[in-house]
Amino acid sequence: MKWFLGTLLIISVTLAALFAYGSGEQAELEAQFPPIGQRMPLDGFELHYLDVGAGPTVALLHGAGTNLRDFTSSIVNRLVRDCRVVVFDRPGHGWSTYPNQRWMNPAEQAAAIRQTLRNLGIEHAIWLGHSWAGSVVMAALLDYPNEVTGGVLLSGATYDWKGGVDWPNHVADIPVLGPLFTHTILMPAGQLLMDRSIAAAFAPNMTTPEYRVRTGIDLALRPSQFTISGREVRLLSDFLATQSLRYRAITQPVLMIHGREDEIVPARNHSHKLIKVLPQATLRELPQTGHAPHHAHPDVVAREVARFGCSP
Repeated sequence: MKWFLGTLLIISVTLAALFAYGSGEQAELEAQFPPIGQRMPLDGFELHYLDVGAGPTVALLHGAGTNLRDFTSSIVNRLVRDCRVVVFDRPGHGWSTYPNQRWMNPAEQAAAIRQTLRNLGIEHAIWLGHSWAGSVVMAALLDYPNEVTGGVLLSGATYDWKGGVDWPNHVADIPVLGPLFTHTILMPAGQLLMDRSIAAAFAPNMTTPEYRVRTGIDLALRPSQFTISGREVRLLSDFLATQSLRYRAITQPVLMIHGREDEIVPARNHSHKLIKVLPQATLRELPQTGHAPHHAHPDVVAREVARFGCSP
């Protein structure tokens, strides 16, 4: 009995220490990476966005697990030379809150982005989505053809895939164990593994200097964002299996920018399939480029996007 009580005490103290460490690190991260834009109240939640520049509008939507700083640290300063840029924290990421529902699918997120743009007086815009947010752009092209005048898919996810997803995307929703994991082990373990995850996304490119500091990507280690991001990744394939059946109805121009060496969202399963059903689409493949073309080649990406949606 003494052995059992002693073990229980050690476990309890360890978990309490991990909880305190995670809470402290979260507070430091949120102080280091505060909101840099405005908040738009919607139905039960808020979207954090940054609205800069002048000209035709481009809406920028980041991928899973990141936030709007992914773009402010890469292509926003280049795009504002030709465009009005509205860059978003998608629901539950960065400083955007989440509605009271288990999962907000890409079509529902597209509706929230569209409403925010309308509230800003923007009637027409090009939408750009990186990675996971490619699904949101495709939903917007389908549902709002008179307002979304074109779509840019930056390593965009557009089709379902075979196989599952990595185990961290499941763990947060396991009863009892999930919340215990996200509030104790997640922060220290995630901090140790973050550089490796970033390197995998960039490969074969080198990680750009100060990427982790400039993007605030460690905000993804907060329990709420980690949980939401895991659901997004886990549930996306089934959603795309249905949404992709409608793609032939899209009439707007579409630009796809994809790294040839991207193994996270491979072009062969996404852009290569989409180009076959959208004759008006353009595919720009970047050689020796991974899943972060806007960081590996920011000038090239910004120039392609501006030429597509902003330049005369």
